[in-house]
Amino acid sequence: MNAVRLPVDELAPHINRALNSLDAASRKVSLEPALLELVRARASQLNGCAYCVDMHTKDARTGGETEQRLYALPVWRETPFFTDRERVALELTEAATRLVDGPVTDEVFGRAAAEFTEVELAELIWTITVINAWNRLGATARPWPLD
Repeated sequence: MNAVRLPVDELAPHINRALNSLDAASRKVSLEPALLELVRARASQLNGCAYCVDMHTKDARTGGETEQRLYALPVWRETPFFTDRERVALELTEAATRLVDGPVTDEVFGRAAAEFTEVELAELIWTITVINAWNRLGATARPWPLD
């Protein structure tokens, strides 16, 4: 089922290198790695990128994340398993990923701005932006097989 459709990374390596550089830069942040993996996994779920869901849930587990929280990620609003900081990050992730529903509201942005410093918020927005770029490649071209 997960056959490679189009190896975009191999066919346009200069663009792939640029996105990899952006990804590497987006990982040099002050935010908690566990929070960032939750954000990456949630955006990947919303975007239907099987490869990225697989990668980021594995990365989260390697980083110490519990299976219970990973299983509950799609229904994070309905569970007590996430901190206020994680909830705000997930809310911003969903709003920024679902732009087809409209731009990120002032209310959502305000809740994030109240929880994160300006630098952390900028880092979070960049992280959300980068994972959405990867998700769009993965969900469209399926350039990487699942192991």
